Formats: sequence, C-alpha cells, structure tokens
Amino acid sequence: MLNKRRLGLLMAGLMACTWPAWAQTASKATSKSADSTKSTKPMYGTFGFDVAGMDRSVAPGHDFSGYASGTYLANFVIPSDQSNYGMFTKLRDLSQERTRTIIETAASIKGTKRGAEAQKVGDFYGSFLDEAGIEAKGLAPLKTHLAAIAAIGNRSELFGSMGQVSQLGVNVPVQVYISQDLKKPDVYSVYITQGGLGLPDRDYYLDTKNPKFGEIRDKYQIHIATMLKLAGLENAEAKAKGIYSLETRIAESHWSQVENRQIEKLYNPVKIGNLQAAYPGVAWTPFLVAGGIQGQKELIIAQPSAITGIAKLIATEPLETWKDYLAFRMLKMAAPYLSKVFVNEDFAFDGKVLTGQPEIKPRWKRGADLTTMALGEAVGKLYVARYFPPQAKKEADLLVKNIIAAMDVRLSNLTWMDPKTKAEARAKLAGFTPKIGYPSKWRDYTKLDVRRGDALGNVLRAHEFEFQRELAKIGKPIDRTEWGMTPMTVNAYANPLWNEIVFPAAILQPPFFDPNADPAVNYGGIGLVIGHEISHHFDDQGRKFDKHGKLADWWTPEDVKRFKVLTDKVVRQYAAYEPLPGSHVNGELTLGENMADLAGLYVSFDAYHKSLQGKPAKVLEGFTGDQRFFLGFAQVWRQKFRDASLLQQLTTNEHTPGFLRPNVVRNLDAWYTAFSVKPGQALYLAPEDRIKVW
Repeated sequence: MLNKRRLGLLMAGLMACTWPAWAQTASKATSKSADSTKSTKPMYGTFGFDVAGMDRSVAPGHDFSGYASGTYLANFVIPSDQSNYGMFTKLRDLSQERTRTIIETAASIKGTKRGAEAQKVGDFYGSFLDEAGIEAKGLAPLKTHLAAIAAIGNRSELFGSMGQVSQLGVNVPVQVYISQDLKKPDVYSVYITQGGLGLPDRDYYLDTKNPKFGEIRDKYQIHIATMLKLAGLENAEAKAKGIYSLETRIAESHWSQVENRQIEKLYNPVKIGNLQAAYPGVAWTPFLVAGGIQGQKELIIAQPSAITGIAKLIATEPLETWKDYLAFRMLKMAAPYLSKVFVNEDFAFDGKVLTGQPEIKPRWKRGADLTTMALGEAVGKLYVARYFPPQAKKEADLLVKNIIAAMDVRLSNLTWMDPKTKAEARAKLAGFTPKIGYPSKWRDYTKLDVRRGDALGNVLRAHEFEFQRELAKIGKPIDRTEWGMTPMTVNAYANPLWNEIVFPAAILQPPFFDPNADPAVNYGGIGLVIGHEISHHFDDQGRKFDKHGKLADWWTPEDVKRFKVLTDKVVRQYAAYEPLPGSHVNGELTLGENMADLAGLYVSFDAYHKSLQGKPAKVLEGFTGDQRFFLGFAQVWRQKFRDASLLQQLTTNEHTPGFLRPNVVRNLDAWYTAFSVKPGQALYLAPEDRIKVW
C-alpha cells in the first residue's frame, strides 16, 4: 500500500514485533507450506525467555528493563543500516528475508503470463534492482514531471499541479485521502488534511530551544540546495533559502502532534459549494478536478486553521518559490528510485542526519520493502501459504478469545464508570471483530501496470493505482474485509471505525508468541499485544467511538471527568522520563499507547492466571510463573536507538521508546510481589500512586 493516508488514531498500532516458531524450520527455497516437523523447543532459552540476556546485578525495582535485558543490551551493536534496533526489528529482518525469497522466486519464473501477479511482483522488484539501467537513465525518468512544474503559469495551475502530483506520492501542503466517515460509518468520505513538510514535524522548524533542531535545520537547507544542483537547476542556494522559508511558514500553520490526536476536532464537514468561502485565498476547483473529487457534495477538513493558512500562502507567496518548492518535493519523492547521486544525497540527509543511521540498507532490502508496499497482498498470499499454517491461526484465535474475556471481567468490575456506560462498553467489546493472520479476500492488482526496466515509473503508477483504488470506494458499501497491513508486517492495530483488532501473521512469532514456550511468557508477550489493541477501543480517543464505529458521545460527563483524572496521572508519569538530555517523553502525545500498555498488561496477567485453572504455576529455572510473565513482557521491548533516531521518536511518535515501555510494570501490585520491590527503589510507587484505569 503506497501512500496510504489515514488519521493517525484510526490505525493505533504497536511499534514493533517478532517471529513464529512454527515457521522457523520451513525451507526458504522450496517449501510450499510451513514444515509440519517443527521443533518442540522454544526459540529462546528453555522456556521462551533469554535468561542469558539478563543482568542480575541490577535490582528489578531500580531498572526492570536492565534486569531483564541488561546484558543483551550492553553487548548488542545496532547494525550500520539501522537507526534503531529491537526484537521487532529482528522479526522484520526475518520477514524481509522470507519476502525476498518469495519475490526472487517470482522474478525467476520463466514464461510467466504478462499481467499475472507473479510477473508484476518479479518485474517490480527486478526493475528496482537493475542499478545499471537506472544509472544509465539518470534524471531522464523525472524530466517530464519537472518540465510540467516549470511550465506552471499561474496559481490556478499551481494548485491543480499539487492535486496531480499528490496522486503520485508527492508530499504537498494540501492532501486528499478517502476513509470511512467518522459520524456516518456506512459511507466513505473525502478528507482534506495538512502536509507538505520536508522535516519530520513542525517542531523541527519551530523549536528554537533544542540545539539539535538548529543543526538539522542548517543541514536541511544545504541538502535542498544540493538536490537542486544535482537536478541541474540554477541559483540553487537562493532557491533553497526560499523553499526552506516557505516550509517554515507552512509549519507555522500546522497543527501539533498532540492537537492531531483529538479525533473529534479533525471532523469538520464543508459543502463543496461553501469551500471557497470557508477556505479563501486560492481557487479550489483546479485542485478538486486534478484530484478527481470535484463531483463530491461534501468534504471533511481535518485541520481547518492549517488549511486556511496554507491556502493563504498559496495565494500570497511568490509563484516562482512555489514552483521551486514543488520541484524539490518531486525530487525528494523520486530520489530513492533514481541514479546513485540522488540516492546517496537523499540518504545522507534522511538517513544519516535525521536518524543517525551510518549506512543505507542493502538494495535488496529496499527493493523488498518497496515491492511489498506496492503489491503487498500479492506477496502476502504467497507468504501465508508458505509460513503461516492453519494451526497458528487456530492458536492465535484462542488467545484473543481469552484476552477479550479477561477484558470483559475488568469492564464489569469497574467502579468509576456509570452502570449504563459500562453496559455499553461491554456491548462494544462483545461486538469486536478480531482479524488474525491474513485477509479473507485478497486485493486485486489487475489494473496496476508494472513494466520491466521502469523503476520510477512503476513507483509512480503504484501510487496512482492506490489513489484511484481508494477513490473508487466512494459511493460503495464499506468493505470491512479490507486490511490496513500486509501479512508480512510485524505489527498490530486497532481500528475503532470498524470495531476490530488486527494481528498480521508475522507478529505471531517468538518472542511474542512461541507455541513451545511457557504460557506465562506467551501471555506476557502476545497476550500484552492483544490486550493493548483491545484497550485502544477504550482509550482517550478510542472511547469516542460507539459499538457501531460511529464518532459519538456515549459516556456520561461524569465518566469523562473521572477518566481524565486517571489519564492525567498517566501523562504525568511518562512525562517524567528523560531519555535524552533535555528531551522528555511527551506524555500527552503518547497517552493512548501508554494507556494501552497499562491496560494490556493488567488484562493479559488476568488471562494468564485464569488459564492456570486454580493450579499453581511451576517454578522454572528458579522463576515463578508471575516472574516469567513479566520477563516475557520485558523481552519484547529490547531496543536500542541512535540519538538522532531517538530525538525523532520523541518528537513525532505516539509510542514511548521501547526500552522505557517495561516501566509500566511499576503500576501492577503483582509485579511488586513477584520481585520483592521495596520503597526507595527507582521504580517504586506507593500503592495509592499506582495507576489502575481498567
């Protein structure tokens, strides 16, 4: 899925993931399905946890992550082609290798009928790997698009051009996407949202207190000029200065990450006939026509003040500056698929400067990722057949049912929620649709034109294909069989619009889930993930959707007040963490994910104890069942960052950095008992200060 535009909340997913033990012995080269002769040993240690990676000199109550993973983290070196690395990354690497095998097999098939999925997968990947062919073409594949931008003669044509190139994956200030209507869950609507920044977030332009941002801003202007020079454009330095100044003005109009979390504020319908008056400054018709949405009766504006400010900039900033800006944005979109000078310069800034990553990923990895984005379900169909046996899906289904049952008990026992609201919450939970492994209906790529030897053209057509596929949904029934992730994705998500939780095949692997591991470790791993995603439907934003997926107020005002008292505690607890000098966790931005970790841990712990059926858990290698549960949880969050990558995470990402996520255990009484945590230790909280939401 290229250029999939969605509101951040609607796909509130975990950040990373791991691998399935039952698939480890499957042959990469020849197996047509997972090997039935799987190992009976867990992947990690003797019971599913890497005991050797612990640092027992660290007291659990001082640093639980250090206790559970200190030796592993001290010895692990981030690979040179990564900006950060954790257990999730390790699983992504495995998924990537498997995907490569599938793609290269497709590419090697002789006599494949043109238009067949295998041909498209093979040709898309093969075209990107053809460095010699790409090098020989230089900038030629982009010249037609750059010439069209250079020929823009007025602001009407400028806005129309933005509408056109946005379909090709270019990041422009005003963006269009199609999604289910937040208040009319049976129809698709057209959303208009802010965009157009070259740096990761508005704070990179506007924050003058952090010197790191200042360094990045200086290097960014040099990068802009260098890219323009490589494209043969004159007066590159002056143009770069103008582009950067324009982007800064765009950033000034943007909503912050925290503002964008308030889902109800992103729903601002406007009739097409009133659009010009509501958002004046530039004629909207050319943009609507170019984007194929001129026939709509109504649009939904996500950030009204931002769109107003951007429209004013389109009307008042020099036309030539806008043309320079648009040419640069086109170059940035295309750079990874052009000759080496563009690839290297693009990585020198986006990789080395923004994330601290020393080396670019091998070309095959980039090609596998790119092919997966463009033809994800075509590859996914083959991935599932080879690496995700029916038994895996069956076991995952059972775990999900157990965690949902535990959540229902938690909801029924709430003391702070009104009985009527509580009943509605339980009805919402009962109506959940869990999706496990892979879609029930695969995507059709018949209309995607893939041509061997046309790497950039394939990317542009893939973007356009996806845009048109989304556009074609308008006026049709909601397709609730659709997935927002491929089976190879190491992740999970909650979609409150469809009241669903989704777990792709690739996350159902060790250390998250290992059928040969001790159940305590599995409940601490995948159980937490499942509980995490379930709870997103009841977090500070997910709670705003009713059981039908409609944005609605179904809580009493008193419920909301009592809930906010609890969530404010979560905000304060996480805002106290300072993983980089001067850079704290943004407690408001990460609230939903932190609440989900908290709820997920409570619920999965309950489910684990219910699974024991009243019997005591065995002691394994000196660890009790409860200790193994918490250690299994900590193991999945082993992660190291480069400083630049960590800064970007803290600025733009709704997730707390992985190495801090095990700290949530300090809110569970059972953790204190399991590890004899005492007052005075760094993570100790007095009983009355431990946060219990669900």
